[in-house]
Amino acid sequence: MNYRVQPTAQVDESAEIGEGSSVWDLAQIREGARLGEGCVVGRGAYVGTGVRIGDNVKLQNYALVYEPAELGDGVFVGPAVVLTNDRNPRSVGPEGRQKRGGDWEAVGVTVAEGASLGARSVCVAPLRIGRWAMVAAGAVVTHDVPDFGLVVGVPARRVGWVGRSGVSLVERADEPGVWECPETGALHDEAGGALTERTTGRGL
Repeated sequence: MNYRVQPTAQVDESAEIGEGSSVWDLAQIREGARLGEGCVVGRGAYVGTGVRIGDNVKLQNYALVYEPAELGDGVFVGPAVVLTNDRNPRSVGPEGRQKRGGDWEAVGVTVAEGASLGARSVCVAPLRIGRWAMVAAGAVVTHDVPDFGLVVGVPARRVGWVGRSGVSLVERADEPGVWECPETGALHDEAGGALTERTTGRGL
């Protein structure tokens, strides 16, 4: 075994854990879930049945990732984050009978490469968090977040752009629509409410 699992964690035998990953106390990884290499699953975190997680992903303590979520490489999921999976959650149907697994359709949250979800944020499925986007702590996300988008609040709204370093981008005074990372110098172009990276920035 080339990964580490603490004795109090529960990892189903059908789950796949990548090389160099760590699963800490009281975490639970359900049937058919797949974690890539170098992942960290914090204390009390939950990974649902069939969830797909890329390489170098961090799930902090008590994060809840319900199926059928998909997390790309390098995603950060902060403490007590929740990724939901039900459009219309009910314990019982209209007739009062308790709902079972086949009585509802699970919908998932997709978190793309490098994105970060701040502590206690909630992502209400179905939606997509874009590449290198950042969700502020405590935000409730109900709509897709664009690549590099910075969203805050309840419900979450975009208030800016962030680069790969996680630092807020600054629009260049001499080039409207061009955003620069103060840390790396990487440049990004904004058009139609979307941001794309240039390949010539110092940080790329």
